Amino acid sequence: MISLQGRTTLITGGSRGIGRAAAILFAEAGSDVAFNYACREKEALEVKAEVEKRGRRCLAFKADLAHAAEVRGMAEEIVRAWGKIDVLVNNAGVWTYLEMGVMDPEVLKETMEVNLASVFHIVDAVIPHMKKQGRGWIVNVGSTAGVRGEALHSHYAASKGALHAMTKSWAVEFAPWNIRVNCVAPGWVDTDMCTGVFSDPAFRESVRQSIPLKRIPPAEDIAGPILFLASELARHITGAIINVNGGSVLCG
Repeated sequence: MISLQGRTTLITGGSRGIGRAAAILFAEAGSDVAFNYACREKEALEVKAEVEKRGRRCLAFKADLAHAAEVRGMAEEIVRAWGKIDVLVNNAGVWTYLEMGVMDPEVLKETMEVNLASVFHIVDAVIPHMKKQGRGWIVNVGSTAGVRGEALHSHYAASKGALHAMTKSWAVEFAPWNIRVNCVAPGWVDTDMCTGVFSDPAFRESVRQSIPLKRIPPAEDIAGPILFLASELARHITGAIINVNGGSVLCG
């Protein structure tokens, strides 16, 4: 029922996890897909092959989103190749540990660069093209941490809370150009980002029990709502924070 036939989509952090699942799902819905990756070339090539297997074009870029020049160059190359960027999915992110009182400034810097500054860079590079074509869809990937906070991860929670605020701000700013901006806020997801903590079976089970639906979702369960927000089924939704967490957090 959802068709993105004829559209082009740029997904940040597309070589694994939610980004990988979204790239494949968007291709199945008919969209050509471009994505960036930081260092996982093997995984990136596998995702590219999966997209092309579904009959869609794919561009994979090794690009550091913290550098505005690299981001702008990537956006311009996509437009040169395909003529447009219809959908932007801001998915790239890191989740690290930070205890106040013994804070590592480099961890704070990296988190803010990857989770926050990079989103400013990519939206700044893409939005002129969306304005020119008079339409666009931006879907940010936030977090329940940005809604309720998270002890020992305050820097991560702050970056995601800021992303939620940016979503609402841009929804109003870009509405005159028919550009909708929304955010999907996942809770726990069974991806590489959580491999370390989930290596403890007792902790994994405690997480599962804390979720009202009693399941830790795969990345595909987050990719689905992202696709929905980029579709015509969500044409009157903008500025929304959609919680996708099995009932763990019931506010936005």
